[in-house]
Amino acid sequence: SGPLKDINFSVQEGGGPRILHQFILEPPAVSFRVSGEKDGIIDIEQKTGILYINGSLDWETKQVHKLKVESLDATGNVVKGPCDVTIYVEDINDNPPKFNQTIYFGTVRQNSRPGKPFMYVHATDGDDPKTPHAQLSYSILHHFPNPYDKMLFQIDNKTGAISPSRTGSYYLDPQKQDTFTLVVSVKDMAGMTNAFTSSVDVIIFVKESLWKAPSTIHIKENSTQVHPLNITKVQSNEPGVIYDIFEKEKLPRLPFSISENGDIYVTEPLDREEKDTYTFFVVSKDNMGELVDKPLQIHVIVDDINDNPPVCQKELTVIEVQENEIGGSDIGTMFATDMDKKDTLNSRLRFQIISQEPEFPIKDLFYIQQDTGVLQLTGRSLSKRESATYFLKVQVSDPVFKTICDVEVHVIDINDQIPIFENSDYGSVTVAENIPIGTTLLEIQATDGDEPATGSSLIIYQVKEGDPNDTFIIETDSETNRGFIKINKALDFETMPEYNLVINATNPEPLVPGVQYNSSSFTTFKVFVTNVDEPPVFLKPVYKTEVSEDIPVNTLVMTVEAYDPEGDSVRDSKIVLKGVQGKYAQYLACGKILFLQKSHLLGRRWTCSGGQQLTCSRLLDNAAQKSKAFLILQLLDVNDNPPQIATDNPTFFCYPVSGGDRTLIQAIDADEQLFYSKFTFSLADEMNTRNNWELSKFNATHAYLSPKHADFEETTYDVAIILNDNGNPPLVNKVNLKVSICKCSSENSCF
Repeated sequence: SGPLKDINFSVQEGGGPRILHQFILEPPAVSFRVSGEKDGIIDIEQKTGILYINGSLDWETKQVHKLKVESLDATGNVVKGPCDVTIYVEDINDNPPKFNQTIYFGTVRQNSRPGKPFMYVHATDGDDPKTPHAQLSYSILHHFPNPYDKMLFQIDNKTGAISPSRTGSYYLDPQKQDTFTLVVSVKDMAGMTNAFTSSVDVIIFVKESLWKAPSTIHIKENSTQVHPLNITKVQSNEPGVIYDIFEKEKLPRLPFSISENGDIYVTEPLDREEKDTYTFFVVSKDNMGELVDKPLQIHVIVDDINDNPPVCQKELTVIEVQENEIGGSDIGTMFATDMDKKDTLNSRLRFQIISQEPEFPIKDLFYIQQDTGVLQLTGRSLSKRESATYFLKVQVSDPVFKTICDVEVHVIDINDQIPIFENSDYGSVTVAENIPIGTTLLEIQATDGDEPATGSSLIIYQVKEGDPNDTFIIETDSETNRGFIKINKALDFETMPEYNLVINATNPEPLVPGVQYNSSSFTTFKVFVTNVDEPPVFLKPVYKTEVSEDIPVNTLVMTVEAYDPEGDSVRDSKIVLKGVQGKYAQYLACGKILFLQKSHLLGRRWTCSGGQQLTCSRLLDNAAQKSKAFLILQLLDVNDNPPQIATDNPTFFCYPVSGGDRTLIQAIDADEQLFYSKFTFSLADEMNTRNNWELSKFNATHAYLSPKHADFEETTYDVAIILNDNGNPPLVNKVNLKVSICKCSSENSCF
């Protein structure tokens, strides 16, 4: 309530009768009056000043009501006013959204781009569009049929644009399902709760994609038509796209292009022999350069025409034929090629013999299979004696071209002749058993009628019988086929006094079937061996043993044995010592050898044959024949030499003697190093020695001698040193070392 004045009210629509305001009377006013857009539901009580609504406001009918209010006195005159009273009607969500169609129909292409709209649905709401009451949100409630876990379609919740989902772009196929029904829902209140909802059916028809690769394109090679030449066309599912080509292979040039409307052209004639297939891709892009459709692979095959003549595989084809090949035998193949497409009539080759030189003994000796090029003999075998070579001209043709190829047929001799000896028996020969190895006993000769200088005519001689130990060998002169029988191993009358040899002659090349070696390829030869008085033979060529150098006199050191090949006895034997003076060994019966003197008198240091070895030769005599064997006696060292001081250089100290002076002395031993690998040095227990000198070890064979003071009155001293070789047994030796005290030159030597 309040005094009369201008005032505004906001009132929600609907809600029924209600009081808006009460104006207070101000004297002399006794009543109120209202005029304006009352619409039959807005009024004021004259006496009380109550402004009220007697009904429901409707925002959709009228959003603003403008009124004039006045106060009147008792006479009806205006005391105050008119004052403006404005009532603003506020909207409430009292209108559900409505689609502008009761059913929608749309068409989508297979493989359409996901998210690209192909249709729209639209709904309206009667509520205030400035409020959420009229803000609409679209969604897909149901999807019939729905063969996949994910929706094939999607809708923009604000615009109502329907497009394929990623799943739909991949799976939509009119061959599998060409019609889908979507139940599309729209909500006001921007899709929030307590909103009105409406729905509508959307029928979608799936059509085959316009964007598809054409079937394989065939283009004839070397076309004479005007280029560029249209060969196919592609079309995107979306209008206004930009087409482009890119190649799969990195070619120097791609002889294809595409126009702005998707027409594909070949830009020049193609050559199948240069390249028989092409593969490239066509893409569609939007104005931003983004791909609209998946790239299409275009496959082009260049069809062959007969534009290549046959080519002989070789400039000259050489075929070798043996004499015994029978009529009808395959003797070789004539090969030719054609660059036209394989397995087509353009590359089908046919063969024909057009000439033969010489035409002897008959004109048509050869036949060629027209489709394979296989050469055959017509009816008779060839003979090298008639002709060694035949020259053929072979025509090779395809349906358009002809080529002449050269063929030479060489007739090869076969091994149909056996070697024949000039003599079936070469008699005999007598030789001594000591004939040298390699001696030629006999020359033999066989002949062969096959072609000379071939494996069919070369003769190999072998002893087939009568030589179990390979005592003989037969060598062949390959130029003359002459054989030489030679001694291969030493003859022995006592073992084999006579040989009855059977010799055969063969070829390295096998004989042809039906031909065999016979008695003409065999001969005989006898060898008689005469006895020769041979020297006795030792069982061993060398006898060797080892003894210590302290071996006792008359010790048996070895036994040797010999025999006579003829069975005679060995009547006389003796020992000759080489490199040693005097007689130190003796031969006894049965080949026993004794030492006669102390071996240390010989000494390990005697230089005999073999260094530290005693080499002897034993002579055996059975009449005029003698033999010898080597006796090697290896003397082993024992520790029988005491150690000594090496005296190669004088030992001295320069005067005056200083405390750091010292000299290196060396111990030596005549025995093997085994016995003196480690010497022990010590000073003898003598006053003169121990008062003036001291020893310190350097290594196993050397020690340092040092003066103990600098006051030396004499110029020469004898220093007694005890040496021990630590051998087995150990040998100890006392050695007096002379040491000089002298004035030294600048070169550090005494003078």
